[in-house]
Amino acid sequence: MKKSKVGFKEIFKWKNLKKYFVEYGRLVIILFVVTSSLIQGSRVPTPSMETTIMTGDFLLINKLAYGLTTPRSIPLTNIELPFTQLLKWCDPKSGDVVVFEFPGNRDEVENANLDNYVKRCVAEPGDTIEIKNKVLFVNGKESPIPTYIQYARNFTLPEEFDDNEVFPVGVLQNSDNYKPLVVPKKDDIIKLSAHNIEQWKTFINRDFEREAASISEGKIFVDGKETTEYKVTDDYYFMMGDNRDNSLDSRFWGFVPRRNIIGKPIFVYWSWNSNIPTVKIFELLSSVRLDRIGKIVY
Repeated sequence: MKKSKVGFKEIFKWKNLKKYFVEYGRLVIILFVVTSSLIQGSRVPTPSMETTIMTGDFLLINKLAYGLTTPRSIPLTNIELPFTQLLKWCDPKSGDVVVFEFPGNRDEVENANLDNYVKRCVAEPGDTIEIKNKVLFVNGKESPIPTYIQYARNFTLPEEFDDNEVFPVGVLQNSDNYKPLVVPKKDDIIKLSAHNIEQWKTFINRDFEREAASISEGKIFVDGKETTEYKVTDDYYFMMGDNRDNSLDSRFWGFVPRRNIIGKPIFVYWSWNSNIPTVKIFELLSSVRLDRIGKIVY
């Protein structure tokens, strides 16, 4: 029997190409939805959560921990997408290790890049946070101490030491002695004055999601309207690293809005010394931390 030959032109007929595009297109869409809305891998680049999470740990993130959203960004790019909260079944609780979109540095309305941070939620909307000689208090009670908490410094910054890099601006405090601060919750009314507008200006702009607050001739304006109060539009959280003296967290850049919460880390699926360059592949492979692979994060 004479075998039929499929010509080069047959393979590249439009109907065949169309079929391949449709099939592979479906696969790409499915992968996109799964990786963007359900689970995600993430590498830890900083030591702020050591030794709960180590620099060089690769984490599997459960993006369904608190709810379901449409994709927030295009994977492997810095391209942000408008997203919608489809379902919400719970909110972060104090003590949770949380993955969230970094809201930006203290004086920024938003972060220029799509950076995901991992920190521990230490205070929920409506809570009052305070730090005395490195000891964290929430609503007047000492907060539970994380299992792997650590401190890099063997001394405490004195109460009278003013660190002008902490949040909010204009308050005499530091990361070891942090004055009482109420974490805003949705529909809270913040009273504004010429004395406190600088403390709340960046927060209002972030909550409004654009430059909205200003002061002129002693008068306060939000979205172009003169006012003496502001109604909060989202719930907020206070995040801190377990490596307390080596963590840039809410003490320095402020609250995290609920809309920025992505999910929770599940476990470490890979771990090595990420400070070793990839060109030294054998040295890098020899640094693999087998004892951390499969470690549950809590």
